[in-house]
Amino acid sequence: MSSHAPSLHARPSDSYDTKLAHTTAVLTSAAAEHGAGLVQATSLGAEDMVITDLIARWHLPIGIATLDTGMLHAETLALLKHIEAHYGIQVQVMQPQQEAVLHFVDQNGDRAMFRSVALRKACCALRKLEPLGRLLAGKTAWITGLRRDQSDNRAAVPFSDRDGDGRLKLNPLADWSWGDVWHYIATNDVPYNPLHDRFYPSIGCAPCTRAIALGEDFRAGRWWWEDEAAKECGLHVKPSIEGVSA
Repeated sequence: MSSHAPSLHARPSDSYDTKLAHTTAVLTSAAAEHGAGLVQATSLGAEDMVITDLIARWHLPIGIATLDTGMLHAETLALLKHIEAHYGIQVQVMQPQQEAVLHFVDQNGDRAMFRSVALRKACCALRKLEPLGRLLAGKTAWITGLRRDQSDNRAAVPFSDRDGDGRLKLNPLADWSWGDVWHYIATNDVPYNPLHDRFYPSIGCAPCTRAIALGEDFRAGRWWWEDEAAKECGLHVKPSIEGVSA
């Protein structure tokens, strides 16, 4: 069963225009202040595609980078190529250290994430946290697609914060609703991951992501076999290195 995500979800809030103006102003100001020290760390999800589109639309000098964990869906990897063709921009791709990944899989198997929360988080650390650390090295600020209504853990996401290394972390969509995100995508013909049409609101690595059913929480499809309180990979948890919208 599939849907057309924009027609299903695009419902702008009453304050949508104000939110859009604020987001655009935040990105423009950050680009002027930080220059080459600023990067968008994109997960290639719907929220991040809004930010990428605004960067391209306003010709902002903001680098765009993502993580290829080695376990992404084929649809996610295809979107990466679509972005580059659609916008004519190069997306920096960071990958995990292959030797460390091979050692982990040799010791724990390629389904280790299902055996314990500790092993799942160790896998995330190898495939996400370590390459993100290299991605952010030398940067003074970075941009995420975090929103407050993504989960209870993110309900207090601020527009700006400092990460564990003191860098400025900007969350310009913090107050956007899911309807706002899809209204922007629909209005501006923004490319997006076709998994969103198959009821995947939050998309991560293939083994750790499933579609959600009607009435389930936004992030119910992420690490669905774990307790709700554990459903973060460490990318947005202090004092650990933080990173892309996971």
